[in-house]
Amino acid sequence: MLEIQNVNKSYGDRAVLRDVNFTVGHGRMTGFVGGNGAGKTTTMRIILGVLDPDAGSVSLDGTLLTAADRRRFGYMPEERGLYPKMKVQEQLVYLARLHGFTAAAANRNSTALLEQLGLGERANDTVESLSLGNQQRAQIAAALVHEPEVLVLDEPFSGLDPMAVDVVLGVLQSHAASGAPVLFSSHQLDIVERLCDDLVIIADGQIRANGSVDGLRREHGSSRHELLLGGTSATGSGTGDAGWVREVPGVTVVDFDGGYALFEADDDARATVLARAVASGELVSFGPHEPSLAQVFREVIR
Repeated sequence: MLEIQNVNKSYGDRAVLRDVNFTVGHGRMTGFVGGNGAGKTTTMRIILGVLDPDAGSVSLDGTLLTAADRRRFGYMPEERGLYPKMKVQEQLVYLARLHGFTAAAANRNSTALLEQLGLGERANDTVESLSLGNQQRAQIAAALVHEPEVLVLDEPFSGLDPMAVDVVLGVLQSHAASGAPVLFSSHQLDIVERLCDDLVIIADGQIRANGSVDGLRREHGSSRHELLLGGTSATGSGTGDAGWVREVPGVTVVDFDGGYALFEADDDARATVLARAVASGELVSFGPHEPSLAQVFREVIR
């Protein structure tokens, strides 16, 4: 397990990270999300040893990380860092050899990765000749070619079209399935929602939410319910109008649109809403609201 404990970082009088704590479990895909300047990249650079924290620590399976440990990490920076005039496979082989792989093993790994990422036919092209999306795939291959035990990726889906996203998702999921902790940042919450087991939300250098995706949804949706009315009642006077929900004591309406209402309420008020909806003969659906990750994100960074 990768563990970040009480990490602080400042530049002069400006605090960039304040008591940052979270873990990335073995075989777990952990999304790291926050707005620009929230502290994601700084945190990742501290994990990789590129920056030193002012306070706090980073450990793997209970042992503080050393430079030797970090050689077993795979890292993809947000800025592309490949040599533009080198051929793609030549570049990957070179990087694998730097990590101690034999020429045969480096060639085998790079060939397999390029095929998995849909770049097999571009292996002998220079990096600069690739489209931006294919350069991104090559950058991901560079982070994986030495079979890292931990993977840290900064905006790995930037510039990828939907088909490329699906390809990369499959490769990353396969790597996590091998037991590696995988941490990646992304602004694309729909992708995070599809891919992640766990989520860490950071804002203004502080962790605002941290936990499993399902757990965070339950936590932030537990007091909210959805009501949908429609059709015609038994008396023929159906309107599909849920405006009356606002009048029920103990109810706070969060969202409303005709026959739809999203509201917060205690058990008694919720039972009153359900009883009245059933009596109206217009009830289509009623149940707990499961927020999207985008909704959870908006709520915790307010």
